[in-house]
Amino acid sequence: MRKIGPFHSVTGNFSFLLFLSLAVFSCGKSEENVLFPEKKSLTESVYASGLVKAKNQYEAFTLGSGPIEEIFVKEGDTIKAGTPVLKIFSEREKLSTENAQLSRNFADLQANQGRIRDLELSIELSKSKKQNDSILLVRQKNLWNKGIGTAVDLEQRELIFQNSKAAYESALLKYQDLKREIEFNAKSSSKNLAISESLLDEYMLTSKIDGVVYAILKEKGEMVSPQTPLAVIGSADEFILELQVDEYDISKVALDQLVMVMLDSYKDQVFEAKVTRIYPIMNSQSKSFTIEAIFTKAPPKLYPNLTLEANIVTQMKAETLVIPRNYLWQDDRVITEAGDTIPVKVGIKTYQFAEILEGIDENTPLILPGK
Repeated sequence: MRKIGPFHSVTGNFSFLLFLSLAVFSCGKSEENVLFPEKKSLTESVYASGLVKAKNQYEAFTLGSGPIEEIFVKEGDTIKAGTPVLKIFSEREKLSTENAQLSRNFADLQANQGRIRDLELSIELSKSKKQNDSILLVRQKNLWNKGIGTAVDLEQRELIFQNSKAAYESALLKYQDLKREIEFNAKSSSKNLAISESLLDEYMLTSKIDGVVYAILKEKGEMVSPQTPLAVIGSADEFILELQVDEYDISKVALDQLVMVMLDSYKDQVFEAKVTRIYPIMNSQSKSFTIEAIFTKAPPKLYPNLTLEANIVTQMKAETLVIPRNYLWQDDRVITEAGDTIPVKVGIKTYQFAEILEGIDENTPLILPGK
């Protein structure tokens, strides 16, 4: 009996210590999970990824097919609008243009001045003959009135005058027809030359803008077609951000919103931009919308096609009541330390925090749902 007593005493002390330790542990865990809402700044943003592009950046194409005959610029060259970039060889179009040039020279108004002058002389001669025959007819009539001459003489003189008059009028008509013909041929040949030159221009790639040649995509002698991009040209010192935003977030994006930009080329640095354009159609393959932005605080140096990640700031609250987002239950309730479930009105939600508009205050102790 003396051995059993002490054994029970030790067991009772151990049970008491174990109960006390569990109580302390349980109390410490409960306190650790209790949280009070607090006021802090909160920012809601939309994630986007994309590229840096030179302003007005485009891939240049020609409408002609053939081998590249000559490349006039190098990558990195600054060029003006209309500057030749490269030329595609086409003997057929070259010969066609030369033939059109010959036709225009032949039909030119100045080249046909001899034909015009010849008809002008013919008109002057016909006019002089008509005037002379008119005078002779008047004299013949005067003689007839005095009883001199025969009726046949008068009729012959009348007929001669009518013939010279008809010849004069015919010369005038021929002159007008010749002028119209020469003017038409001159204009038509000029149009044909312009068409030939336009077709020949399709084999010459020129810049559409003042900018920089960022890339020459083909080499001299390579065969190209109208579907082949030949060069990349863009602005020299103005850049835009081309961003892709998920269709679920596009409704939150608006013009002039702040964009926080992170570039792979500038680690651990954040730059600022603003939204300038929202393309209204969704890419059905990527399920995303294209957004354009421009830098307001830019890196010291930029290059086209630099990759980036960005956050488009959709809402900002300077001082608002927030709780960690995992303290929300079913997105519109919280649980107090006493175990009560309270409905709340939620505002901005980020990955970490949720804004509480109504339902609780800074003095409401909360616990994690399910604890």
